[in-house]
Amino acid sequence: MIEIERVDHLVLTVADIDRTVGFYRRVLGLRPVTSGSGRRALEFGNQKINLHQAGREATPAAHRPTPGSADLCLVSRGPLADVLAHLAACRVPVEEGPVERTGAVGPMVSVYLRDPDGNLIEICSYTGPATRH
Repeated sequence: MIEIERVDHLVLTVADIDRTVGFYRRVLGLRPVTSGSGRRALEFGNQKINLHQAGREATPAAHRPTPGSADLCLVSRGPLADVLAHLAACRVPVEEGPVERTGAVGPMVSVYLRDPDGNLIEICSYTGPATRH
C-alpha cells in the first residue's frame, strides 16, 4: 500500500505570470522563486505553487489546464482578524466570510477571495485542537 505524507506543490495555470506573482507576493506574502530552467513558482512554508502560463504549460500537465479553475485553502499562522485587515489594506474584496468550516485537522474559520484569474482562495485559521495528523 502507498502512504502519502503531504502535498509538496500545486500547479496553477494563469493568464499572466507576472500579475499572479505580484498578487500572491503583495496580498498573501508568498515568495516568488525562479528555477534554473526559468520556471516560476511561489513558496510558502515547505510547499510551493508552480505557475504555468496558459497555452505554454510545462509537460506533463493537467488534462484541461485553465486559468481560474482552482480552489485552494491556505492556513494562516496569525488570527483571521489580521488577515481581514490586510486584505482591506490591499483593497482585496472578501467574497465570503468569516465562516466556520471543518478543515483537514479540525474546526476552522475561513474567508474567501479571488486571485487575478478568478481562482477561489480560502484563507483559514484553526479554532480548536488538531484531530488528525
